Order: sequence, then structure tokens, then C-alpha cells
Amino acid sequence: MKTVDIAIVGGGPAGLSAAIAASRLGAKVALVDDNDRLGGQLVKQTHKFFGSKAHYCGTRGMDIAAILEQELRGLPAEILSGTSVVGLYGGRVLALASRERFTRLAFKCLIVATGAAENNLLFENNDLPGVYGAGAVQTLMNVYGVKPGTRVLMVGSGNIGLIVSYQLIQAGIEVAAVVEALPRIGGYHVHAAKLARLGVPILTSHTVLRALGKEEVEGAVICRVGRNLKPLSGSARRLKVDTICLAVGLTPLSELLWQTGCRMVYVSELGGHVAWHNENMQTSLCNIYLAGDVSGIEEASTAMLEGRVAGAHAAAQVIGLNPEAEGVIAGSQAELCAIRKGPFGDKAACGKSRLAECAALPA
Repeated sequence: MKTVDIAIVGGGPAGLSAAIAASRLGAKVALVDDNDRLGGQLVKQTHKFFGSKAHYCGTRGMDIAAILEQELRGLPAEILSGTSVVGLYGGRVLALASRERFTRLAFKCLIVATGAAENNLLFENNDLPGVYGAGAVQTLMNVYGVKPGTRVLMVGSGNIGLIVSYQLIQAGIEVAAVVEALPRIGGYHVHAAKLARLGVPILTSHTVLRALGKEEVEGAVICRVGRNLKPLSGSARRLKVDTICLAVGLTPLSELLWQTGCRMVYVSELGGHVAWHNENMQTSLCNIYLAGDVSGIEEASTAMLEGRVAGAHAAAQVIGLNPEAEGVIAGSQAELCAIRKGPFGDKAACGKSRLAECAALPA
């Protein structure tokens, strides 16, 4: 059985950033990811990032993944790709399974950066072939070069729904409409404006009622919804589409954190159940950390910053606090605070504030 100072589960932006920060500070690090290619959601993101140069402004997500991976491979960290974590035993031993073997990995500190899973939406025939999550559509198009269909209905107008709609059009696929149950779009207006200029209808206060077809999607029925988000009588209409793409939010992948026994709390603004954590990304168990979407649904930029905080603090716990670690933690926390004070950081800021209020409450 191998032993490391810090085991990191998840090779997306949060996990890669945590591994880089901890390894640079001198900790013995092992990064575990079940995919053969590191980067998580970044590998399917062909759009350029916003923000500052420090947050890779103007760089495509897939290129950021390559930059972070190259940086990590230049450090003395162990990378276990194509390997799944299948259990946690004794509080300090991970059970790992790859294609070739089953192994164990002991750690002093654990950082969970497992990301999030796509939410589904209940409607008639939602199990027909041709109903996809937006992440699956991105994977098909941007990773494997496969068109999911020819005419798509997008459900959800958050950044993911808007960006994937534009990427569909770039791939030569028609977007029949974007429907959003809320009375206003949820994503950046710059993304919505791109679609509007291309003639894509963005229908707020609308939802999908059912998918049409017997063996596969052949159409969809959409309708208006009232303030209670219930369908309005007489507003239903049909769209001829062969694909329905769902971009209706994410839920933190927190199963491993449940198994650790750390304190879990439900915070709707963060996407569901998350492990309680402080500003250092430390859970109720002092040697267990988390970062990225598993700590609350946000953007890749905040995931990378949270990863740096978790990696630096975990390294300081193992090898001792020093000015370099303090600088990484303080600088990253300041950047996180600035992002959450921005126009699109309100929800996450509210969620983290609610989480902090839970500190004094019984588990």
C-alpha cells in the first residue's frame, strides 16, 4: 500500500489546481481521476474564458486543461488517471480500481474535487433516445466530433445552455429554440446576444411538456408557464426536433464526502447537499478538504481558486505553514471574494454565507 501526504480525487480544474499548489509547496501528492484525460469539464469547453489574465481570460477551456496538466506533470506529483475511487476505509485509506488492478492509497490529507452531475427534468417520454444532458452533448461534439442530432431544443438558459447552443450552431446543427421556465435568462447576456443575432428564439417563462416519438425523439411540445411555474392552459405548441438538450443545473457529486463521515448540510444556493467547510476549504474533519463544484456550483475560475486554497492549506497542515503557503491562501481567498462580489456571484456568495451560519448549529 502506497502512502502520500495528500490524495486528491478528481482531475478537473479544482483538483489540478490543488495538486499544483500542494506539490509546489513540497507535499507528496497523488491525483486520482477516473478519466484517461485530465481536465474534467474543461476538455469539452471550446469557448474562451472571461475575467482577468490570472483567470486565463481569452483562453479556451480545453487549452486551460492542457496548461494545468503540463504544469502538474512538471512537478513531482503522481498522476493516477483511468482510476476510480471505489471506497474509503479506516478514514485514511482509499480503495482504487483501474482496468488492470485493485490497489489502496493511504493519505494524511484528502482533497475531494469530484465536481457535479447534471440534473434531469421530469416530462413525458424523457427517456427517449435523443434526450441528452448538455454535458453529454458537449462531450459528443467537442471531444469525439459526433453530432447529437440535426435540430435541437435547448431547455435552460444558464451559461451552459447558452454556450452549448452556440457550439451546436458552430457544428452546423440548428437550434429550434431555447426555453427557460423562469421569467428571465440565467446566463450572461453576451452569450444570449450571440444566439439572438443568429435568430434563435429564447423563450422565457416556457418549458418542455413532453417529447414526441416512439423509438426516438421526433418532436417536442413546449408551453408557457405562470408565476408558479405550472403550464398555462392552451399555450402548448409543437416543435419539430430530433434532439432535446437539458441544461437545468448541476448537483454536487458528494458521495465520497458522505462516506468520510464529515458533516453534510443542504444549501440550495450551492446546488444541494455539500460538506460543511470553512474559508480554507476544510471540512468538519480537519484532514478532509473539498474544492470546486462539489463544494457548491460555480464557475471553473472559482474552482481553480478553491483548489489552490485547499491544496496550500492541506500542504501546510502536513509540512508546516510558511509564508509561501500563506500567500497562496490569502491571495486566492481575496480573488474568490472579488469574483463573488461581481454581478453573477450573488448566488454563490449567499450560499457560502449560509454555510458559514451553519457553523454554530448542531449537526
